[in-house]
Amino acid sequence: MTAETSSRPLYHIFTRIPQRYDLINHVITLGMDTGWRSRAAQACLEGRPNRILDICCGTGDLAITIAKLADYSPEITGADYSRPMLEIATAKAKMLSQGQNIRFIHADVGRLPFPNGSFDCIGISFAFRNLTYKNPETPKYLDEILRVLRPEGRFVIVESSQPGSAFIRFFDHLYLRCWVFPSGYLLSGNRGAYRYLLDSALHFYSAEETQKFLLKAGFRQITAHRFFFGAAAVYAALK
Repeated sequence: MTAETSSRPLYHIFTRIPQRYDLINHVITLGMDTGWRSRAAQACLEGRPNRILDICCGTGDLAITIAKLADYSPEITGADYSRPMLEIATAKAKMLSQGQNIRFIHADVGRLPFPNGSFDCIGISFAFRNLTYKNPETPKYLDEILRVLRPEGRFVIVESSQPGSAFIRFFDHLYLRCWVFPSGYLLSGNRGAYRYLLDSALHFYSAEETQKFLLKAGFRQITAHRFFFGAAAVYAALK
């Protein structure tokens, strides 16, 4: 861990809530996060990539889901800057028969320790918002993702979104304020973490805005599949 990394506000959030992190995610999404993540894992496996990177992997759910769904043996790497999260991810992977195909490393998305074009696919599960919401280092993160992704490689994102209907968006935001924030806060004891989650989810991009954002960053052929009336989406983009 560098001094630069430890000085970031989100670093402290994601090193203080790992023990109940999985439970909280299931509770605040009413269990729907599992299905959304599976759809992202399926998108990661399209074309049968040999080397897959799960960035901001947290407790490893996307990497583990990819390993479970693969009918072959891709090399899967999970990277995160929170050591407590990585410890949980490693323990979970050891319980799988496919766990030998997964390795977890301590790394910052802004300085990924891989050569150019190392991966056929890069996935990110409910952390793209952390890299891009009011984050001055967003350009550096996106440049690093593009750097380690091979030409024609896929970048897959599963993330919260904004429903297109103002009527549905009103109830989605009510759900965020009245269920997601209080449930996350009460289960974790970390008010700051779930205040950040609430604020970022309320103001994050719509699916259309995310597609435009990715195009501007240098990706192409971007598709979006929306879920739960548009409150979440899976994106796939090519380098």
